[in-house]
Amino acid sequence: MLRFVKSVSAGRVEWVCFAPCMRQFSKPRRIRQAEDDLPYDSSMPIPATQRHSAATDPREAARQRLIVALDVPDVSAASVLLDRLDDTCSWFKVGLELFVAGGPGVLEPILRRGHRIFLDLKLHDIPNTVAGAVRSAASLGVEMLTLHAAGGPAMLTAAREALAGAARPPQLLAVTVLTSMDAGQLGAIGVNRPPAEQVAFLARMGLAAGLRGFVCSPQEVAAVRALTGPEGTLVIPGIRPAGGEVGDQKRIATPAEALQQGASYLVVGRPITQAPDPAKAAEAILEEMAGVL
Repeated sequence: MLRFVKSVSAGRVEWVCFAPCMRQFSKPRRIRQAEDDLPYDSSMPIPATQRHSAATDPREAARQRLIVALDVPDVSAASVLLDRLDDTCSWFKVGLELFVAGGPGVLEPILRRGHRIFLDLKLHDIPNTVAGAVRSAASLGVEMLTLHAAGGPAMLTAAREALAGAARPPQLLAVTVLTSMDAGQLGAIGVNRPPAEQVAFLARMGLAAGLRGFVCSPQEVAAVRALTGPEGTLVIPGIRPAGGEVGDQKRIATPAEALQQGASYLVVGRPITQAPDPAKAAEAILEEMAGVL
């Protein structure tokens, strides 16, 4: 289980994380930040989605932190996977492919089975449009919702404010840099920072806009955790079991490595959904996760 210790020196705050079989880390010097520069409030309650640590059984704790990506082309394919994973997994990610194919109605069968939903739409538009989309998503029963941090502080603030008064608001997650992007891909769109620096830049901007949830690759999770402290919700894709195929992912890690660096949740798609036996593949990942929880 992760343990965070707050260290204060010369008016600056660092969060140091300890985990089994893990060296302590602190913020890289270039992304260290005075506490006054961020809206972090240590008295804030931990978001509902982050309360997985209450599970004392490591296997159950792992189950509460694994999100299976239903990146499939239609509702029928999703139903087949749900049938096979029903007794193994509790969280499912619905992304653009399935949501566009089935519409909001695709969420109802998942909720009916008692599962939790991470709606990964990566909203990115003018602030007013994103605010409207966030309000609509808040009525769907999902618990986490993504939007691109690159949409800017006005868009992020509008999204956060759109949830005011919602009965069951989802946790907003700002996507920093996609796991399919490396330095070459960033340079191609005019971003000259290395991925790690761009992730830290966008995470700081998200914090300043009042968000406490982020998506980043396993390679940046330790630095982002240092910025957010324990209250941050870090959802980490790019997870590949040892020896698994990398596919189109550029910045990856194993389940154990990502958890040891401070991940809140792991998103796993193809290593489970394209396995001959998805339930068996999920069980193997849960076993690896439980070993470090």
